[in-house]
Amino acid sequence: MDAEKKRALKIKRKAKKKKPEFLRQEYFKHARLEEKWRRPKGKHSKLRKHEKSRGSLPNPGYRSPKLVRGLNKLGFREVVINNPKELEKLNKDEDMAVIGGSVGKKKRLEILKKAEELGIRVANPRINI
Repeated sequence: MDAEKKRALKIKRKAKKKKPEFLRQEYFKHARLEEKWRRPKGKHSKLRKHEKSRGSLPNPGYRSPKLVRGLNKLGFREVVINNPKELEKLNKDEDMAVIGGSVGKKKRLEILKKAEELGIRVANPRINI
């Protein structure tokens, strides 16, 4: 990994610690509302008006550096794999395999063996399901 990418990953990690959790306005008052972000659109909305202590709105300033956007903390792009054949499409220097959640134990073992042969990293190698 080159120095520029390492520097950008370090910046991304630092920024992620500072980034607030963006919550839906008044989600705690109503059981039916999810915590999932929704933009405040009301005429008198305090959050929309950026009033103090009402929470933060997402904006481009919280974005990570373009060089490392979409990469995991180790600097690899995570690709979901459901069978051993899909491993052949990966680039071992840039991609990291993530075994799909619906993959059973037998096929998981096959994927792990093939990944070891090809020298590809696996993010979730657990076998005891």
